Amino acid sequence: MPLARRVPLGLARTGTAGSHFSGDLFLAFSTANPGALTSTFPTTAPEADAYETLRFIPWGRLDAFYTAVVRAVEEAVVNALVAGETMTGRDGHRSPGLPHDALSALLDGHRAR
Repeated sequence: MPLARRVPLGLARTGTAGSHFSGDLFLAFSTANPGALTSTFPTTAPEADAYETLRFIPWGRLDAFYTAVVRAVEEAVVNALVAGETMTGRDGHRSPGLPHDALSALLDGHRAR
């Protein structure tokens, strides 16, 4: 779960403050090795096969993964913004796509800081 907690940091890099009613929801899945932490009660005498093994990345090596999560979320948001095209919906409601030139200039100015 420490990786999922970095998702809001990626959103913040795109400019959102995560308002009270923003509806942000993050879903995370475990990719732990199969059989890890099954929480079963042993039914046999303690033997070598009565123990479970969990493989994990040491805490001291997680920083690169945290950075990757933040950057991936930021990239996903920017990609979604760029992919949006101008459309007209029900009752003539128009949603304009972002002007790519203006967005590119804005991002370039942000990176220069």
